[in-house]
Amino acid sequence: MPPFIRVSNLTMGWGDVILQRNLTFQVDRGDVFAILGGSGCGKSTLLRYLIGLETPLSGEIVIDGLGRPNLEVGRPPFGVMFQSGALFGSLTVGENIGLSLEQWTPLSHDAIGAIVRAKLRLVGLDGAENKLPSELSGGMKKRAAIARALALEPPLVFLDEPSAGLDPVSAVELDELILTLNQVLGLTVVLVTHELPSIFKIARRCIMLDKQTKSILAEGDPCDLRDNSAEPRVREFFNRLAKRA
Repeated sequence: MPPFIRVSNLTMGWGDVILQRNLTFQVDRGDVFAILGGSGCGKSTLLRYLIGLETPLSGEIVIDGLGRPNLEVGRPPFGVMFQSGALFGSLTVGENIGLSLEQWTPLSHDAIGAIVRAKLRLVGLDGAENKLPSELSGGMKKRAAIARALALEPPLVFLDEPSAGLDPVSAVELDELILTLNQVLGLTVVLVTHELPSIFKIARRCIMLDKQTKSILAEGDPCDLRDNSAEPRVREFFNRLAKRA
């Protein structure tokens, strides 16, 4: 099958400032694909380009055979969990999840409520629809944000730093949830992360962005890159080694 996402010669930046240049990679259907790299290399920015919030300086992004997403026209073919959840604080959890359903479907209030409850049950937050985001823990907020990303039942979700800021137990539980969604629903997952335990547990393929060369430094299976990469900086990243003098 053709790749779900195909990126060709993508250059990211603003004006004369180049963040990354000539990025070329693809994400297969049903994959769990990680975007990795050191601080400031452009991981979260690349995600913004993939979902259509930024316009490339050059290059092409194709998702599901279509061009770069236009978020102002038509229903998006994916769901997004932004860093820290990004739930609307003035809305209940249920209202946050139901927002996209109200915007993009003709469903009744009762039908939307049923879907909201089902999505919350799916992510382990059964009965949380009337709570405000301020009443949730960090892990619960991220689960609620994943439920919101799944509201329209997209075949693809983008997750920005899903495990960041969580305690070890909550992080492991979230990893298990992502794996379950991938395996049971066949969901294609693209995540931005720097959490090595999560990377080795759930990611099948990855790219590693490099701030110095402004390019992809490594691509492949994270465990294979950790153990066999010929590039010292890749081994240092995956094995948590200090940079050599």
